[in-house]
Amino acid sequence: MSFKEEFFKKEKDKIVCLLCRHYCKLKEGQKGICGVNMNQNGSLKNLVYGKVAAINIDPIEKKPLYHFLPGSKALSIGSVGCNFKCPFCQNWSISQSKQISGYNLLPEQIVKLALENQCKSIAYTYNEPTIFWPFAKDIATLAKKYKIKGVFVSNGFESPEILEQMRGLIDGFNIDIKSFKKEYYKKSLKGDLQGVLDTLKTVKKLGFWLECTTLIVPGDNDSDEELREIANFIAKELGKDVPWHLSAFHPDYKVQDKPSTPPSTLIRAYKIAKEAGLEFVYFGNVAIKAITYCPRCNEELIIRNGYFIEKNILEDGKCPTCQEKIPGVWK
Repeated sequence: MSFKEEFFKKEKDKIVCLLCRHYCKLKEGQKGICGVNMNQNGSLKNLVYGKVAAINIDPIEKKPLYHFLPGSKALSIGSVGCNFKCPFCQNWSISQSKQISGYNLLPEQIVKLALENQCKSIAYTYNEPTIFWPFAKDIATLAKKYKIKGVFVSNGFESPEILEQMRGLIDGFNIDIKSFKKEYYKKSLKGDLQGVLDTLKTVKKLGFWLECTTLIVPGDNDSDEELREIANFIAKELGKDVPWHLSAFHPDYKVQDKPSTPPSTLIRAYKIAKEAGLEFVYFGNVAIKAITYCPRCNEELIIRNGYFIEKNILEDGKCPTCQEKIPGVWK
């Protein structure tokens, strides 16, 4: 499907794709870095519009989002393609695919599936969703009519122009902070650290709900220094109440030579996060219960076992013991 100049701009004999911060300049017939957006007759054609490569009904906790409608279901969808080239990608079979494929589904059919399965949100995930924003935008616009929320699980490389378009349509983000090294982002991921940090600050400024995730890869981003830099950035630039998910790596795709992240590394990262003043820190990809504590009185408010809620005593988003307001989207 081709679009009006909402997702691109013209520049002489080329178009500039606005869907992410790569701002690919495309000649006629040329595809962007993501492989799914193309210049066709001087307009942007999104090759995965209506093509869903992965679709599942998930607990919202799987995204992971822990302060966003806990215990609810999300209809999760993704396409092929990505604007990053992470060598450890767990969804590489679709994100790095050069083949345009997927189930043929219209926005109306996707929203109908969400309604039929009592999903309170639609999560755009699995690959980088900003590359199929034209499709996601139409889904999210229709979903809002039925009070279904929208969630982006993202690498944080959205353009400022697209973030503006998301206002009122997308409610929550989980954004990866994959490293705090510029060279690592550039060489290993084919992205840009400063662009991700700018996106994070913009997401927070625009009022979206935000949680962050760091996949801790042994030898790549697990030093005390780097973990401290990430923790301090979240605390100082985004807020001490922004949840940080510390996720364990396991060998996948092109990275088969590294061991899985040991629990001791996650515990070390947790201590660093708490030293930085972060109030909500969680482990991911390990069999450890994730507990939301009241930052004022330390009451156990929500206990999660895997992706399932064992206990939730929040009352209108507040701690029932001391009435502290807990940040999040609770209804």
